Amino acid sequence: MYLLLRCFPSSRWTMVGEPVNLNEFQELAREALPKMYYDFYAGGAEDQYTLEENMEAFRRIMIQPRILVDVSRIDLSTNVLGYNISAPILIAPTALHKLAHPEGEVVTARAAAACKTIMALSFTSSCTLEEVASSCNAVRFFQIYVYKRRDLSALLVQRAERNGYKALVLTADSPRVGRKEADIKNKMILPKLKNTERFLSLEASSDNVSDLEAFTKETKDASFWWKDNGSNLAAFAKETKDASFCWKDIEWLSTITNMPILIKGLLTREDAIKAVKVGVAGIVVSNHGGRQLDYAPATITVLEEVVQAVGGRIPVFFDGGVRRGTDVFKALALGAQAVLIGRPVIYGLAAKGEYGVRQVIKMLKDELELTMALSGCTSVKAITRRHVRTERERLHSML
Repeated sequence: MYLLLRCFPSSRWTMVGEPVNLNEFQELAREALPKMYYDFYAGGAEDQYTLEENMEAFRRIMIQPRILVDVSRIDLSTNVLGYNISAPILIAPTALHKLAHPEGEVVTARAAAACKTIMALSFTSSCTLEEVASSCNAVRFFQIYVYKRRDLSALLVQRAERNGYKALVLTADSPRVGRKEADIKNKMILPKLKNTERFLSLEASSDNVSDLEAFTKETKDASFWWKDNGSNLAAFAKETKDASFCWKDIEWLSTITNMPILIKGLLTREDAIKAVKVGVAGIVVSNHGGRQLDYAPATITVLEEVVQAVGGRIPVFFDGGVRRGTDVFKALALGAQAVLIGRPVIYGLAAKGEYGVRQVIKMLKDELELTMALSGCTSVKAITRRHVRTERERLHSML
């Protein structure tokens, strides 16, 4: 039971009681966080068209249920890269969880373990990958960007592998950082990156020490981040990310690790074919939550194109705009093996800590189970393309 109270003269509604869906967790997070931090998590690039379209596009896809099916038992479990999980819902890599909760990613990891799912830890986490690894016994992936100093990227990959991370998630859609105007207005200054603080303590040849010190100083010194434009994120990315990294460099990445590599940020058939050719273990269809290129397509509208291009040779995962169990169902019907959720996890973390993250995942699982039962699907594998009808199909039928 909950109530909505209207606070005058403001037109905003304040929720009283337990949230019953993910949108209400977002409202709780808005109330709990400083405006600067809420805007950082919730905002998108420029006009925020892609951010909004990620969610709106789901509403244009209809579910086509099957009736008179025995749905007395529903099995949500699935397998991702050989690891069994309780439902096709993973935690996406998102930055700086300590802005939402004092314990940061450690709490998120514990929630993922309790929900029997996989968490992808962001390179820009506010806890070190070692701290997260030691916090619980769970399957974890590690998300990485490639930096101008390739040896430093290699050190991060080696640390992840030593600490039991099971896969690398290479984010490939960010040679530059998208322009998030709320961060600029708020003069958003990001805190130190914990995963670079350990560079000086790692073994390195004497020839590299000065370079390691310089990189660490850059990523630890708040003055490095400050630029006249307001937000410091773009300045950091310009100074450190390798904008020349391209398809041929995937081979280099594969030579420095035994972990499978997932490439995140694909939106087209052409790039999906290239991904298969370079030998990655999987694809994450993603537009970075609408935070990079505005007016890029909503991910759910291009998912099927990527799935068809891959032709079952490697698994395809999906993120962007998932807020309901029906959204998960639609993504699975269009060919995704599982979905990743980002902002809803942050909202749960900000609102109610570990319990909030667990509740966010539980809500999606419960909604997915109900959707499957009402659609006549007893398992994830039973969800097929014939269970959904896209906007294009509806328009075509009217001709």
